[in-house]
Amino acid sequence: MNIKSRKVVVVGTGAVGSGFAFALAQSGVAEEIVLVDVNATLAKGQALDLAHGAPFYPTVDIHEGTAPDAYRDAAVVVITAGKAQAGPNQTRLDLLQVNAKIVTGVVQDVQQVNPTAIVLIVSNPVDVITHVTQARTQWPMGRILGSGTVLDSARFRWLLAARYGVSAKNVHALIMGEHGDSEIAAWSIVNIGGVPLTDYCMSQGKCDLEAHRSEILEQVRRSAYHIIDYKGSTSFGVAMAMTHIVSAILRNTRQIMTVSAPLTGQYGLSDVTLGVPCVVGANGIEQIPEVKLAKEELEALQHSAAILKDSVAQLS
Repeated sequence: MNIKSRKVVVVGTGAVGSGFAFALAQSGVAEEIVLVDVNATLAKGQALDLAHGAPFYPTVDIHEGTAPDAYRDAAVVVITAGKAQAGPNQTRLDLLQVNAKIVTGVVQDVQQVNPTAIVLIVSNPVDVITHVTQARTQWPMGRILGSGTVLDSARFRWLLAARYGVSAKNVHALIMGEHGDSEIAAWSIVNIGGVPLTDYCMSQGKCDLEAHRSEILEQVRRSAYHIIDYKGSTSFGVAMAMTHIVSAILRNTRQIMTVSAPLTGQYGLSDVTLGVPCVVGANGIEQIPEVKLAKEELEALQHSAAILKDSVAQLS
């Protein structure tokens, strides 16, 4: 697929959707950003507020739109619409029933007017909703993807960077599986500037990582809950992660990132969608290279997949 349009439609203009639109506008990667919301007044206000920043970031046309006409000619439709996570005691899986219905409806609307678009789903629980929506709409695999554990991996990298006093850009680390409580850290393949983490720890005289692995992973897993507890919602980190994904699609950079992908035998798993390393480019998910995990990591990933499959079964 050759991207002829750099139009991005954002469905849902709350904290996540508006934060993403703001980050995307500053990135310069989109030529048109259209905001759509069931609350048309909110979408109009967000679009106007963003448009007033036109002198300060790369040229982009920002305006509100109405479904389904707004989806025409879009290269990417990004869906953030849905019920928000209510608090630290509500898991992402609790949001399943209502958000699956909302997102499926949006994708069906897109299907009517723009069946060649790439659809990025961010609404939680993102892995289950991506899987269910693809099954219900028969949208081509690869052209529908979820935000997965891209943000979780960034949080993991940030924590390790802070621990070892290096740039997060030089920390290469992945969180895989569910974007949620069963996600796993692929410790066996973490490296800092190409140096395996264990070797790097020894060189820095900080060899106590084994004792802190579960603590670090728990910090990653609980990050969203803490932020929601502090300020009511997450927005900035996820907005940057979404911009990273959409940029890879519009620029066809073929970057590897842990988006929600449908598995067809990789890692011994099938009929499940979850965060694994994928090559993301103009066609959406273009490849799913299988990374070699330690035995216990693979078992944990399979456990995460089983949890997600149970959630999908709830909608049967």
